[in-house]
Amino acid sequence: MPEDQLQATSKAARTRERILDAALDEFSAKGYSGARTAAIAKRAGVNVQLISYYFGGKEGLLEELLSSWQERRSKLVPASKAEPFLESFRMVLNATLRDPRRARLVVWQALGDYPGDTEALAREWRTVAAAAVEQTRARQAAGEISEGHPPEFVTLLSFLLAFAPVALPQVIEEIYDVDPLSEEYRQRVSEALAAFLDVRHA
Repeated sequence: MPEDQLQATSKAARTRERILDAALDEFSAKGYSGARTAAIAKRAGVNVQLISYYFGGKEGLLEELLSSWQERRSKLVPASKAEPFLESFRMVLNATLRDPRRARLVVWQALGDYPGDTEALAREWRTVAAAAVEQTRARQAAGEISEGHPPEFVTLLSFLLAFAPVALPQVIEEIYDVDPLSEEYRQRVSEALAAFLDVRHA
């Protein structure tokens, strides 16, 4: 490919990434309904028409972001199955809290602020939840974590600990007196969960 075409392709890729990052800021702060393409373009420093050119509009932007989130999650799940329980839980915490903007999108969706196929979205989350429960059940059967709590509850607790700093940061601050997104929060809840579930160390 000629040098000028390579430069143009690289510039287009950088522009797309700036728009996606700006959209993630806007959607996570205001939800889909409250987000405006003009505000996204301003954040990205581009002409608003480029959003339609690259993504087909606001809904296309959201779908692109959700697709990248699903891709990251699909890569995380196989790795987590191979890791001990605590390391797996820490992976989920880190993926959720190091950049909480995508998790905020999930919260907005849960509140009904989603323009796509809500039934398909619900089916997807049911699949994710069912797989997580089965994974927990398998860990209990293998003796890695205590069987003293139903696997459904253990799975729910894990999700809540990961998403509470995003959905209820003030509550976390009041309870722990730490930044909800901090490493200290992750460390403290990981240790508490390990003790609660009587995690067996290999």
